[in-house]
Amino acid sequence: MLTLLLERPTDDSVEVSISFLKECGLKLTEVSPRGINAIFERLRNVLHESAIDKRVQYMIEVMFAIRKDGFKDHPVIPDGLDLVDEEDQFTHMLPLEDEYSTEDILNVFKLDPDFLENEEKYKTIKREILDEGSSDSGGDDDGSDDDEEDEDKNEEEGEDGEKVTIFDQTEVNLVAFRRTIYLAIQSSLDFEECAHKLIKMDFPESQTRFCLLKKEYMESFEAIFAEQYETIHRLETNKLRNVARLFAHLLYTDSVPWSVLECIRMSEETTTSSSRIFVKILFQELCSYMGLPRLNQRLKDVTLQPFFEGLFPRDNPRNTRFSINFFTSIGLGGLTDELREHLKNAPKMIMTQNQETQTPDAAREKTEKNEVRRKKKKKEKLKTRKEKPSDKKRSRHQKAAETDSDEEQHGRSDRRGHAREPERRRERAPEAEEHAREGTRGSRRDKRSEEREQQEERRKKDMEGRQAERERARETEKRERKEERDKENRDRNRDERSDRRRR
Repeated sequence: MLTLLLERPTDDSVEVSISFLKECGLKLTEVSPRGINAIFERLRNVLHESAIDKRVQYMIEVMFAIRKDGFKDHPVIPDGLDLVDEEDQFTHMLPLEDEYSTEDILNVFKLDPDFLENEEKYKTIKREILDEGSSDSGGDDDGSDDDEEDEDKNEEEGEDGEKVTIFDQTEVNLVAFRRTIYLAIQSSLDFEECAHKLIKMDFPESQTRFCLLKKEYMESFEAIFAEQYETIHRLETNKLRNVARLFAHLLYTDSVPWSVLECIRMSEETTTSSSRIFVKILFQELCSYMGLPRLNQRLKDVTLQPFFEGLFPRDNPRNTRFSINFFTSIGLGGLTDELREHLKNAPKMIMTQNQETQTPDAAREKTEKNEVRRKKKKKEKLKTRKEKPSDKKRSRHQKAAETDSDEEQHGRSDRRGHAREPERRRERAPEAEEHAREGTRGSRRDKRSEEREQQEERRKKDMEGRQAERERARETEKRERKEERDKENRDRNRDERSDRRRR
């Protein structure tokens, strides 16, 4: 079974094989040591050659450590299940390839109407088999003897000096551990000092790889990311930067899946100044870890595109412009190349439709156009009726055309054409006026849309400038406070020195 699981290794198959080895590894080493050696060689090849998840790689390393310790924590039969002596045991060999009657009918629960009567019958049969009736009289004596033997055994164990494991249910060590970590984080000035202090504490490897060991820790960190992003406005700038750098490190090491970025929605309405700073620091740290090409390649992954729809929105051109401007302002404009192409190649009809839905005058303009078209049709019908001559006039014109020469016919046609020119001009006048009106309306719409876009860009630039000024003001205030503190400390030291000298 293990060879079949590891023939084409996947994350699930390797995980199942490791769990099987933990429970049955000691027995397999006793029965077939060559087979277990071959299985562990296969696991070593999987660890070095196959592209499996890091969590599974750590599981394989833990499995090798368990084998090195001799399966100390995984006995063949646990103490609670070792109930039958070896002399009384009967071994039943069941080949895996044979077919057996599973008796699935027993899995279905059926209510027994004579449950109490059958239970009494079962008890009587049990007593007959186990001879409980004959042994009742001597039960008390046996119980007393067993108690005395247990006491003697406990005394002997105490004399031998075996170690007794004491479990601390008060969780004093856990509270002290949390206190030290909290003080280390709060007392550090920046993230580098915080990391240096935590590294100095010398935690074991089992306590530094939570996300890679178990999926429960990974899911809890995913929930923490969403919660921190929603309440990021409550943190100060220093704490905000530390949180962003922590999650950037987790994303870079693949300790947390990139699907956590699904909660980020880049638009002017769904973001605040603190959330923008958080996203800025997060992506700048990822770029410093991975580099811009690798980061861009990860963000273009087809399997992760549904989770990045909020970061790079394409549903509304306003949101796409906001995302493009944001990433270009933080120095990561290379991530928005596809967004810019999408914005350029987007059809103008969609833009006009969105603008018409946003403006209330669109319905009025449509009704006006429909009315103008109806009037045109009515005028054309009236003109056609007026221009139709009667049957008598048609006959006269035909006779005159037959008697007249070709030159006279051409002259008459020219006169008729000159006479009809003013009527044609009058007919074309309303059409030309309507074309001119439509052109002016279209130019006005284009001007309005351009003005709105310019206003939005100005607002964005003003907001970004204000944010930059606020950050600069905060940094200058911090510097001034530090300088004042340093001056006060220097003055105090000078005063103390002068007092000491006087004394």
